Amino acid sequence: MAQANLISTPSVKAAMLAVDRGHYSRFKPYEDAPQTIGHNSTISAPHMHAAALESLAPFLFPGAKALDVGSGSGYLTVCMAEMVGTQGRAVGVEHIPELVELAKQNTKKDHPEFLQNDRVSFHTADGRVGFPQDAPYDCIHVGAAASELHDKLVEQLNAPGRMFIPVGDENGQAIFVVDKDKDGNVTKKRAMDVWLAGTMVSQYAIFFRTYITNNHSRHTQICKDSRNDCF
Repeated sequence: MAQANLISTPSVKAAMLAVDRGHYSRFKPYEDAPQTIGHNSTISAPHMHAAALESLAPFLFPGAKALDVGSGSGYLTVCMAEMVGTQGRAVGVEHIPELVELAKQNTKKDHPEFLQNDRVSFHTADGRVGFPQDAPYDCIHVGAAASELHDKLVEQLNAPGRMFIPVGDENGQAIFVVDKDKDGNVTKKRAMDVWLAGTMVSQYAIFFRTYITNNHSRHTQICKDSRNDCF
């Protein structure tokens, strides 16, 4: 993905190499496409995880606190924990209890020390209202498309802070980046339009239009061959 200019931040590349998708997806973990994780949910394609981490990277600094709404398999939550370092923390929330347990078990196979030292935690909760117990957060990632921007999530952003959130429905979605400055002023930017992959909506199983056109076929084949070649 770095070769395709989808990753430009060294800490993003390092995190995605340090967290092995093979522990979070039973099916084709290194193929650049969303994969089912059960319970009508998916783990998003690697390039979408890269896009989210690239956008949030300035707020995933050592010692930061991050919230992952719709944490699913746990993969991206653990990537965020990797980026914020030993003094930081990543919190994953998911409304399906079985997926919360799955994320914990996946993390135990990959980075059990993150659970042991509370660098990462997973909770069953309604992601639409965030997780106020640990707020504020330097950044928030939302994995499942929302019908609208939720004010309660914006309220839980630190100042400064950033949220990456897909908004829309089965008829179309867009990624919005919501920034809160140091004075608490909020700006919302439509960062990109997206296509749905088949009928899957959960965990924004979507593709960049330009990426499909220019890079997807070639890059998907590379990722089938080797995990490291994906990056």
